[in-house]
Amino acid sequence: MANLAQFLVETAQRQPDRPALRLGDQVTSYAELDERSARAAALLRAEGVRPGDRVALMLPNVPEFVALYYGILRAGAVVVPMNPLLKTRESEYHLRDAGAKLLFEWHQAPGEGAQGAAAADVRHVAVEPAALTELLAGHEPLAEVSEPDGDDVAVLLYTSGTTGRPKGATLTHSGLRHNTEVNKAHVQRMTADDVVVGCLPLFHIFGQICTMSVTLCAGATLILIPRFDPQAVLDAIARDRATIFEGVPTMYAALLQHPSEADVSTLRMCVSGGASLPVEVLHGFERRFGCVVLEGFGMSETSPVVTFNHPDRPRKAGSIGTPIKDVEVRLLDDKGQDVAPGEIGELAVRGPNVMKGYWNRPEETAATIPDGWLRSGDLARQDEDGYLYIVDRKKDMIIRGGYNVYPREIEEVLHEHPAVALAAVVGVADAHLGEEIAAAVVLRPKAQATPDELRQFVKDRVAAYKYPREVWLVDALPTGPSGKILKREISAPTG
Repeated sequence: MANLAQFLVETAQRQPDRPALRLGDQVTSYAELDERSARAAALLRAEGVRPGDRVALMLPNVPEFVALYYGILRAGAVVVPMNPLLKTRESEYHLRDAGAKLLFEWHQAPGEGAQGAAAADVRHVAVEPAALTELLAGHEPLAEVSEPDGDDVAVLLYTSGTTGRPKGATLTHSGLRHNTEVNKAHVQRMTADDVVVGCLPLFHIFGQICTMSVTLCAGATLILIPRFDPQAVLDAIARDRATIFEGVPTMYAALLQHPSEADVSTLRMCVSGGASLPVEVLHGFERRFGCVVLEGFGMSETSPVVTFNHPDRPRKAGSIGTPIKDVEVRLLDDKGQDVAPGEIGELAVRGPNVMKGYWNRPEETAATIPDGWLRSGDLARQDEDGYLYIVDRKKDMIIRGGYNVYPREIEEVLHEHPAVALAAVVGVADAHLGEEIAAAVVLRPKAQATPDELRQFVKDRVAAYKYPREVWLVDALPTGPSGKILKREISAPTG
């Protein structure tokens, strides 16, 4: 069956009493989760939701998100995951653009979703655990699971909107099922005995598929952490004997710097994605916690995983690995031609994981997938063994006096300095050179370093045109909902 929700149904039939979700001391079995999703599907039918209708979720990492997500799919509708922190104008835009019929919003949210729903004339349901349980109890579980075509849309996922207003990536049942199954079998090698830390936001594609969907497909247990906190994560690993942790680079940096003696010896694998993981952070994390970190690459538009450092092959630090099963990649120049071996090109992707297109945006779809190959916007190189390395975002590349400078290279050097916890390199306008190199740096706790010292440290290690002329210290770097650093919000201090 093509429906992504079938993973939960099959697992619940196979092992009904095993714990599917943990939130603190609250445990939800697979049978309970399956029944709640079936009741949610019945509720949606009663609300007039039909196959293909869009239903929005604006919830944190709580059991209700999971039950409603699979209930929506079970009813044949399309899930529209939304960040609970969206403001009124943003939520209204998402709901209008998606043509949503219903919005479920967490009851402790500040009401921005409700106001956006009112403005968009979308029915709003506040999700409070006890009230939702009572509401679902009034509906008999919907026994059948909708049978969509594999090419039907399962999830309408809005991109972060780095180049204008967010666009909805249309992700299919077959594409999401493929990514789930390949990740379970070939990347994470997950079994029912695994316990997975779920601190990645479930409204984001990384947490939604690599954490939630893979875990439920494998019949493992997912520890839900509504908001990332280093101590909460380490305590959860120790308490629940977690075996897999998945996070973005800023999470690894925070865990590495956090002073905790929690027992994390049960971890067998850590997964990093969402952005490039600095090599020094990777090595430091592995030394401290004694667990291998496998880095990969994915996008909202690719369901999400494209490449990975596979556990049965040599791992290369700093590399995003090789393509996953059934997925092809190429490195292209600006004319759409393959670059020569060893040269840098834009990473293009083809495979069952690629989205159908952007929702109601045929021109932008054609620009992103002009010939069956999705243009990622990421610049990469490939070594002689076929391993890929992200050099930088195409739009992040800095052109200084005619020379190309890739911020990630400079960030890697800054991370080698013992006082540096995080660094972000950006281009700033320059009247003579076009762009100048600049760096915002977060120091490790209790560490000391001056901007001049950091500038000289890089200058001693790279070509003269590459080192940052402007360096400033900050307490934190701006991050998006998944923890990814938002370079567009970084600007050099004035004065």
